[in-house]
Parts: sequence; structure tokens; C-alpha cells
Amino acid sequence: MYYMIISICFPVFAGLCLLLCREIKNRKILLTVTGGALLVSAVLVVMALCMSQGGMLTLFNLTDRLPVLFKVDEISVIFSSVTVIVFLCAGFFSFEYMKHEKKEKRYYGYLLIVFGVLNALCFAGNLITFYLFFEMLTLTSLPLVLHNGSREAVMAGLKYLFYSLCGAYMALFGIYFIERYGNTLTFSPGGVFSAEAAAAHQEIFLVIAFVMLIGFGVKAGMFPMHAWLPAAHPVAPAPASAVLSAVIVKAGVLAVVRIVYFIFGASFLRGTWVQTVWMILTLTTVFLGSVLAYREPLLKKRLAYSTVSQLSYILFGLAVMDAGSLNGGLLHVLCHGFIKAALFLCVGAVIYMTGKTKVGELKGIGKEMPVLIWCYTIVSLGLIGIPPTGGFISKWYLAVGALNSGISWFYWAGPAILLVSALLTAGYLLPVTIAGFFPGEDYDYGTLKKKEPSLFMTVPVLILTMLCLLMGLFPNLVTGFLADIIKKII
Repeated sequence: MYYMIISICFPVFAGLCLLLCREIKNRKILLTVTGGALLVSAVLVVMALCMSQGGMLTLFNLTDRLPVLFKVDEISVIFSSVTVIVFLCAGFFSFEYMKHEKKEKRYYGYLLIVFGVLNALCFAGNLITFYLFFEMLTLTSLPLVLHNGSREAVMAGLKYLFYSLCGAYMALFGIYFIERYGNTLTFSPGGVFSAEAAAAHQEIFLVIAFVMLIGFGVKAGMFPMHAWLPAAHPVAPAPASAVLSAVIVKAGVLAVVRIVYFIFGASFLRGTWVQTVWMILTLTTVFLGSVLAYREPLLKKRLAYSTVSQLSYILFGLAVMDAGSLNGGLLHVLCHGFIKAALFLCVGAVIYMTGKTKVGELKGIGKEMPVLIWCYTIVSLGLIGIPPTGGFISKWYLAVGALNSGISWFYWAGPAILLVSALLTAGYLLPVTIAGFFPGEDYDYGTLKKKEPSLFMTVPVLILTMLCLLMGLFPNLVTGFLADIIKKII
């Protein structure tokens, strides 16, 4: 069980050492230390998942009723898996990309610290522990947004901080009531409230649940608190954007899973006005994010709006509270993590190699970087939801789960909006592929020079692309595991 604590403390300690030590003039030493720390941290997380399953460890007590508690369960496995893979890929991609950025030591230091804090979130065993590290995640990831120090980065960082803290305080408001009326703050499948307490305080509990869903939904970019996300992602270094979009925003999704299925319970919220309003907000976000992405010319900002939309695919699956939709939502946590990390790394490689940042500037890019743009194309098909990618499977489960739920007009409106969003996703991602491989007769082939990125950039993208395909070709390896989880919590 102590592997849980070690897997949290080691990357945080390694990151602090990098931040506090003198400037490392030899870049090879800096990269060796960072790479070693990332690999050791990943191994520690895997050992924690394998050897601490079902174990519980109290680190210390804030009060008699508020222990700082860690526990590994099946939900931890899902979110830890995507965290480890994305951090390894983004970290090694950074070794090449960060050559043209300043203050590398600071960047790698905070990257390792955020890795440790995310591990703590995944292993949090009760609501107060989760909240403490949720707040810490905002503070430790803020320097990644502020990294280049420009006025735009500072303003985006302040927006990120303001939105995140406001959302967290809304959640804290709810925690006060849960601590007062709940049997415990420890996460328990099905919820922590007794039938008597739920019946006696139903209305106030519903208000609290809604406030907490909105508060934690800020981190997941749910409308109407989504504006920080398209501001923060484009100004961060590309590998940091990959981590932000693929993993950090999913802290909000993890919070929602814990609140709905481990604190209040799906049976308590199902059929209430909270579920109705929540589904309306998620479908609004899906559509709105797709439209804004379609209209955005800057490629990184386009992907940021895409994240707003795709995260609410997951939230919609959680809101329907049907076994099929929940399976699709949890599967999309993995698929979206791999796909969006790959997309941001592809875009980062293009920016690094060419300096081009707008979609309209990328004519012929497929001729120059065929391997990279083929990877971009495959994972784009995954985000659209086209077989044989993992994105097709997750969206299939989401649509079928919604249809089977029979919830008023949502049972048909949900799949319809998901389909429209998929068409818009094709509209904002595939033009890069089409113009990249088919630049037209006016393209000057005489200036064509193939310039694939280095292996530090190419290999992480290839790994994430292969994972996207494997999730689509062999989905039963994951969906069976998810089905077992869902039986316990729904």
C-alpha cells in the first residue's frame, strides 16, 4: 500500500529538486534526470495499481472526521493509466520541442510535480483528500500555462486560476453539507447517504449536487464555465497543452464520477431536475464547442475548443446514468486522452518544424511530413468516431446507451447532437489532411522538402496513434473491465 504514497511523493520530490537546484548548463544531464524521473514514476504508479488494489491507507488526520486517505480502486486504474501514458509521451516529446523554449528546468520541474499531484487525485480515497489535491493541481499546473511569460499567457493563466478557484469553492460549499449529513466522506459505490437522510433532505441534497457538478465541471470545460480552456491551451508549450487537454481537464471528469456515483449515488439523482439540467448543459457544450472549433483559424485554439466539446461527450455519458452510456463515457476517457494528446503533439511538431500556426498555412504539410500527418489523420478519424479507431467504439456505446435509456426527448436528441458534432469534428480536423496531402495545382512542388521531426517527437505520436487503433480493434479488453466496474456503481 505504501507504493501509493511513493508514487505520489517521488515525482513531486524530483520536481522540487529540479526547481530548487542551480541552473543545469549541460542539457543532456537535465534530460537524463527528467527522463529517469518520469520512467521511475511510471513504474511506481504501475506497482501501486497492481499491489495496492483495494487497499486503503490513512496518511494523517486533519480532524477526527477528516482523514487524508488514499485508496486504489477500478476508477483509479482508468484515470491513472491514461495519466501515465500521456505524461511519458508528452515528457519525451518535450526533450526536442523545448529546445526553442526558455527555462526548461522550471518546465520539467513543474511537469513532474503535476504528475505526482495527478497520481494523488487518482488515489484519493475520500472527498476531502480529493479536494485538497484538486486545488493543488490548479496551483501546480498554472506555471505550465504561464511558461512563456507573455502578456497573453499571463492573462490566460489568471483566467485559468480564477475559473478553477471559483469552481473549487462551489464544490467546497457542497463538501460542508456532505460532511454534516453523510455517513462518511469516504468514496463508496452507490453513495454515502442513508435512505432516511436522503428522504429527509432531498431538495437541499439536489441543490448541493448541482452546485458541485457545476463547480467541478469548470475543470472539465462544461458550459457556461468553459471560457478558460480555449484561452489557456494555446499559450502553453505544445506538450504542456497535450497534458492539459488529455489529462488535467479530466480531473473534473474524475470529480464528477466520484460525486455522482460514489457520494450521492446514481439512484438518488436519476430522474431528478439535476439530471435533466445536467444533460442539457452537456449537450449544449458538445454542440457549442464543435461550432466554435469549426470557426477557429488557429490550430491549437481549434483543438482547445474541440476539447470543450469532447469532454462533454464523457459528461453526457455519465449524466444519462445508463450502463451502456457510462461504459462509453469511461471508454472515451481513455480514447480522448490518447487522441487529443496525439493531436496536440502533432500540431506542436508542425509549429516546431515550420513555425506555422494557422490551418490555412498548412497546404502541402502532408507532403513534407507524411508520417506525422498520417498519424494526425488516423487520430482525427478517432475523434470523429470512424472505425477501426477507439473513438468509434466509445461513441457507439454513448449513442446506444442514450437510446436505451428512454429519458424523455434526450434518448433521441443526445445521439442526434453527437452525430452533428461528429460532422463538425470532421469539418474542423480533416481540412488539414486534405490540404496537406492534396495541396492543389498552385502548390510549388519545387520548394518541397521532406522534414520529419526527430524520433523524440515522432515515436510518442506513433505510440498514441497505435493505442487509438488498438482501442478500436480490441475494445473487449477494456469494455469488459468497465462493465464490471459499472455493475458495482450504477
